Amino acid sequence: MSFTIAIDGPAASGKGTLARRIAAHYGFRHLDTGLTYRAVAKALMDAGQPLDDEAAAIEAAQRFDIADMRRDVLADHTIGEAASKVAVMTAVRRVLVQRQRVFAARPPGAVLDGRDIGTVVCPDAPVKLYVTASAQVRARRRFHEILGNGGEAEEAVILADIEKRDERDMNRADSPLKPAEDAHLLDTSEMTIEAAFQAARTIIDARLNESS
Repeated sequence: MSFTIAIDGPAASGKGTLARRIAAHYGFRHLDTGLTYRAVAKALMDAGQPLDDEAAAIEAAQRFDIADMRRDVLADHTIGEAASKVAVMTAVRRVLVQRQRVFAARPPGAVLDGRDIGTVVCPDAPVKLYVTASAQVRARRRFHEILGNGGEAEEAVILADIEKRDERDMNRADSPLKPAEDAHLLDTSEMTIEAAFQAARTIIDARLNESS
């Protein structure tokens, strides 16, 4: 049996940082499902294939190595924009969701974060968290992250981009971003990552005790 923790939330909400922290604490594997769409987009770009070539995208989705996804490479903004075009293809989503489920099913447990984990990928996960924060807070965090990494950015541009992504994610026809009905809401607008982690631990520990 595998214990699955599903973490959903909008862009820059802190769900990825929280997911990695939780996975390390419990000794579970971690998968940022957003990277799987970016990996498909990068495979198409590397092969010089158009991003709207569904057959090529499906093949790429079936073939790339989940264990070999590099966050530093796939975090590139151009790849992110390309991934948003790949992610609207229902057939590609179907392939990636199946691969994500296989990842989640391997013991002893897994933490998956994304936009549709609790609602679509792992609807039976014993723990579902929906991590969010105001768009302004998320833009400020992303702005300081970019500056901290030596980059340049404008907070207003980041805010506009986040609001555009929220609109796209929440209103898409296939697997829109929304909390699962039984998800625990963690609004991190006024929380440190440590406070969010401790809140998540309380929820997870309670379910682990129930299942033991």
